[in-house]
Amino acid sequence: LEETGVEAKLWRVPETLPKEVLDKMHAQEFDLPVITAQDLVEADGLFFGLATRYGTASAQIRSFIDSTGQLFGTAALDGKLGAIFTSTSTQHGGHETTALSFISTFVHHGIIYVPFGYKSGLLFDTKEVNGGSPWGAGVISPSDGSRSVSDKEKEIARAHGKQFGGVVKRFN
Repeated sequence: LEETGVEAKLWRVPETLPKEVLDKMHAQEFDLPVITAQDLVEADGLFFGLATRYGTASAQIRSFIDSTGQLFGTAALDGKLGAIFTSTSTQHGGHETTALSFISTFVHHGIIYVPFGYKSGLLFDTKEVNGGSPWGAGVISPSDGSRSVSDKEKEIARAHGKQFGGVVKRFN
């Protein structure tokens, strides 16, 4: 994103599971600030990273979205640009269904969805498993930590970030 001249800020949503459960899941901890609904209002573009649970966004992100009712009521996010990238623990774990189901959140808030499309030729390369799709960049990352993000997934993510940053810059 920053390659295109837009400033990127990283946040995480509030955790909803107890530490004991997270430990058993081998969940990673991220030293990032916790996002608030107001942070969404201040951004020009919203690039959501979605962990997938059972083919849809995780309960943590859904809980955060549920906290944005006051923004919905005032159309505070109307006209903002939005994109999605995903993470699943298996190859067929729901990258596309997660993105598709999250678009309804965009629609209700008036957020303009910016798909990745086939901007990157890497999406046509089937020589190795990867999480990218025209819906957005993605990674396959089993919860046991047995697979790291591949170089190809990183390239797709960089291309998606550059594409979305360019659209945000063009419209703001």
